[in-house]
Amino acid sequence: MPRYEWDQTHEGISQLKEAVASARSQVVTHEMYGRLDSHDAIVTFMEHHVYAVWDFMSLLKSLQRNLTGVEIPWVPTGPTSSRRLINDIVLVEESDEYGEGFISHFELYLQGMSQAGANTKAIESFIDLVKGGTPVTEALDAVRAPAPSAEFVRSTFAFIQEYPLHCQAAAFAFGREDLIPEMFQQVVDVNENTGKLDLFVDYLRRHIQVDDEVHTPMAMQMLADICGDDQRKWQDCVEAVTSTLQARTRLWNGITAAL
Repeated sequence: MPRYEWDQTHEGISQLKEAVASARSQVVTHEMYGRLDSHDAIVTFMEHHVYAVWDFMSLLKSLQRNLTGVEIPWVPTGPTSSRRLINDIVLVEESDEYGEGFISHFELYLQGMSQAGANTKAIESFIDLVKGGTPVTEALDAVRAPAPSAEFVRSTFAFIQEYPLHCQAAAFAFGREDLIPEMFQQVVDVNENTGKLDLFVDYLRRHIQVDDEVHTPMAMQMLADICGDDQRKWQDCVEAVTSTLQARTRLWNGITAAL
């Protein structure tokens, strides 16, 4: 998709990358990745991580709500380029092509959990409660979601409810799109020995493909469009990205303790 090619020359993006490099390193070099060396370990990871897969969509939808016209009556809203970028990302994340049909990446993850023998009862009960109108924090408590996962979801919703658009976009671009590939090879190795992880591997492969080739460049372009040359916004983004990466590190710490 040539119109989304990102040459990484925007000064704000480059400065932001440098400013958050240390916090990002703590996530991508975390000891947890090396612990995903058995089927049971990956199942435990799934049962924790699935909540982060779910709340990703709420952060994405918050960006779509703020960058596009979703109210009735409709009026043009937001920069035209950012409208297209966010809508394209939503299209794939919410209704990607899979097999002969379409599926959200969250639903594909759930199928991967079921195939692997992971317990999906808690996350499915959580979704039912949220559908029924139960507030997210109450639903997390009701299903007894793993404590590290519940903390991570609460931090995500703090971004959604309290942070301005440019901080949400920064958290999305730097805190979500480029972290999954670090655990990919360990999962592939386990699957070759034990099987039962084919759907989860499909999820990972699809995410690596779209994140690396399309979504990360799109997210960076969107962030550059939103912040422009406003140095105050870029500084806000440093704090926002650092915060979301620290939340991810705490999640990884919690999962490591559970493995």
